[in-house]
Parts: sequence; C-alpha cells; structure tokens
Amino acid sequence: MKINKLILLLFLATGVLSSCSKDDNDERFPVEPGGDKPGETPNLEIENYLYDAMSIYYVYEADVPELGENYFDSEADKNEWLASFDSPEDLFNNGLKVPAPKDRFSFIIDDYTILENNQAGIQTTTGMDYGLVRFGSNGVLAYVRYVIPNSPADEAGVTRGTLFTDIDGESMTLDNYQSLLGRDGYEITVAEINDNIISNTDETIALNRIEITENPVLLSKVVEVDGISVGYIMYNSFTADFDDELNAAFGDLKAEGIDELVLDLRYNGGGSVESAVDLSSMITGQFEGEIFSKQSWNNFLQSQLSEDRLVDRFNDKIRTGDMINSLNLSKVYIIGTASTASASELVINGLAPYIEVVHVGSNTVGKFQAAAPLYDSPDWDRQNRNPNHKYVIQPLIYESVNANEDAYSEEGLIPDIETEEDITNLIELGTPVETLLAAALADITGNRMAIPATSYDSRFTKIGERGETDVDYQRMYIDEIPEEIRKKAAEFKQ
Repeated sequence: MKINKLILLLFLATGVLSSCSKDDNDERFPVEPGGDKPGETPNLEIENYLYDAMSIYYVYEADVPELGENYFDSEADKNEWLASFDSPEDLFNNGLKVPAPKDRFSFIIDDYTILENNQAGIQTTTGMDYGLVRFGSNGVLAYVRYVIPNSPADEAGVTRGTLFTDIDGESMTLDNYQSLLGRDGYEITVAEINDNIISNTDETIALNRIEITENPVLLSKVVEVDGISVGYIMYNSFTADFDDELNAAFGDLKAEGIDELVLDLRYNGGGSVESAVDLSSMITGQFEGEIFSKQSWNNFLQSQLSEDRLVDRFNDKIRTGDMINSLNLSKVYIIGTASTASASELVINGLAPYIEVVHVGSNTVGKFQAAAPLYDSPDWDRQNRNPNHKYVIQPLIYESVNANEDAYSEEGLIPDIETEEDITNLIELGTPVETLLAAALADITGNRMAIPATSYDSRFTKIGERGETDVDYQRMYIDEIPEEIRKKAAEFKQ
C-alpha cells in the first residue's frame, strides 16, 4: 500500500505529542537511530521515506512482496512492519532490496555528504592506488597500481609497482588488512620478491591521508609505433566534474591527428552515465542523435514513460554546453579488466553496434544496472531535504542494454585479446612495452605474435583494491532523475 501522507503526518504528530512536549520555537529534534524502549519507533519517519522511494523507483520492486501496492491492509499494518526492523539500514538491506547476486549494488548511507563528495571525486587518501592479493594461507600483499600526482604518496616516492605486506611493522592478514589500510596515517615497509620469496627491505615510507580531488584523466599522450600515431588515454572514473578535462584531452588527440585510440579503463569502476555517453560521443561523433543505450525501469515507471525518455543518445555537447571534441573513429581499443565496471562496461557495450570495439585484458565485473541517489524530499532530489536526518539511498533504478538490445551479463564482458598485467613486474603506464598497452599495439601494427602471453600467477588470489569500501564503489548512476519521471513518481506517491 502506498503512503498516505496525511495519515503519516497525523501518526508522527501523535507520536511526538505523546512522547514529549516542547516550545513552538524549539528546533525539530533529529531522528536518532535505534530505540531502547519497547514500542519506541524513532526511525519511522526515515523508514517511511525508504519505503516510499523503493516502492516507486526500485527496478526490482516486483520481487519484494511488501513493496506491492495492496500488500498491507492499512497504514498501521505497514508502520508496524517498518518498526519491526532494528534500524533504517536493517530495513533497507533485509526488507526492501533483493539479495545478491541479483542486487549487489544498491546501498544506504546515513550521511549524504559522503556520497556527494565521492561522486565529485573528493576523497581522503594517501594518493596510493593499490590492488590486494592473498598469498599463503592468510598473508596479504599490496601492489601499487598508480599514484595520484602531487599526493602524499607521490611526494614520498611511492611509484607504480611498489610492493608491501607490512603496515606500521605489522604484517597484513585477511583479518586485519582493512583496518590497517584504513588508518589516517601509516608507514609501509617496502617488500620485494626474489626466488619466489616475499621479503621486506630496509626501506620504509611514511604516509598520511589528506582530502584530494582526483582528476580521473591520469594520462593522455600519443605513442608512435611503426609509423602509426596512437592516442592513449588512461581514464580512472566517470566523474562528472571532470568532463571538461576529458574533453580537452580528446581535443589534444584530435589536434595531433591520431590514427588509432587506446582507451585504458583497467581500473575504472564506473560513475556517471552522462559522462559515459559523452565519452562515447568523443570517440565517435558520426552518430549524433542515434540511440546509445536503452533503459528498462520497473513495470510502473516503464509504463508511464515516453519511448524517448527510455534511451540515451549520442550527442555533441558535454554537460557544460561545450562542444564535444569528437574523433570520428570507426574502431577503438579498450583495456578492461576485473576492476572495470558499470559505466566503463556501458561504453564498451554501447559502442559495439556502431564501431569495432577491441576489448583487451580480461573479463569485466558485469554491472549493467544504473542507480540514482534518492533523498528524503518531496521529489527525492537534493532540494528541500528533510532536516531531521542525512540518510540517502542509491538503489538500482533501471537495467541497461545497447541499441541492439544486447546486455552484458553478471559474468562481465569477455575480452577479444586476453592478457593480464604481472603484479610483480608492473611497467610504467603509457609506455609501449607495458603489458596491456603492448597487446593493443601489437594488434594495431598487425604483429599479433608480439601480444604478451597471459601468465596467471598461482601464488596470488585477488581479494580487493583501493576504494572497495567506498559507498559508490563500482556503481553506475545518473546525476538527476529526468523531470518527466520525477513528476510521474510524485503523482504516484500521493
């Protein structure tokens, strides 16, 4: 049963009057998590917001019986069910969303500023991007994949390929590595591998965390091979605030008159759908107005939307209104790995019906749903947010397919050229001999015999990477729900 706002307001007002009295000039008390006394429901306001948002927007709404319009006999029945959960998080995770593997990516957070900073590329970090593997029965080895320029790690001399197993003199294990890496400051002991033995050196590096806004365009350059001019861009996140920088990088490559493009998304876990569409329009340019991807919402919203609202199209302007620097390519090489997810996969899949896409690397994550942040406000946007709390949810709101209605599966996208980087011998990014770039260049020059052989190191099992505990890790999201959809949802809410 959908929320009746008048009944809800009366219910809340009755609860407030019966539990306390306060002057009319007092500020509204924040809603506290939990409740110590029997029958106490301090989270009801938050829980009704969660229920409302999920019942209308959640793409898998039909799979949660309690979200059905006529499931509850009365508002009181629904409120009793909501109050049976220990916290808003408990309600969201165990009552309102379907479990993994179908939904691995919807989440709730009690402070929306964390989410907003994350999506703007603002983070507190040492500047060291790393992967993590298990060795032996319980050991953990970290390997540095790249370093953010001008960060504490950069200034301290950390480089790609730096290895470490110890933090503050304590060995990382499966039980403690997250807490050790989560410290505000720490000292790593540089490790090395000789004769298949991992050992510490005498070198230690002290690091501290600071707030950094990371430019996701890590590298942009031209590589000349056998008389062929190859553009190379390493792009690490679809961060909306850096669309200008991405477009400028494509402008530079366009001015260089490149023949081929290698787009490196090996560590790119996704981000903004609009940035993904714009990036794809930068690669091409000859398909303006054509369908890039199609959206499949839940049954209610799908039936209410016009066909044109259910697609994303190639375009000629970024979100700032600046013209896109398009390369008009008919072929692109994209490096994708087991760290490549969501909006990155959207680019690969969305381009496939139009140009030749050569995927170099390994299977991607397999994230084909888009999400959106939904706030406790009249139409779930940032404006007029409820001052009583800072909860925000970002549920999956639609599934995505390309113009040919091909979807990528939970197993991820399969590479055309399979190869992996050697974590014990990481070569400088952007150099022609770097493993994944070398594989792309070998195919470009027609010398496929030069493609580096795939070498799986049985000593190591991947267990994680930098950012895996971030709220927006491997998510694909739309920045704003289209106005037409908001209006339909607001009507239905009443």
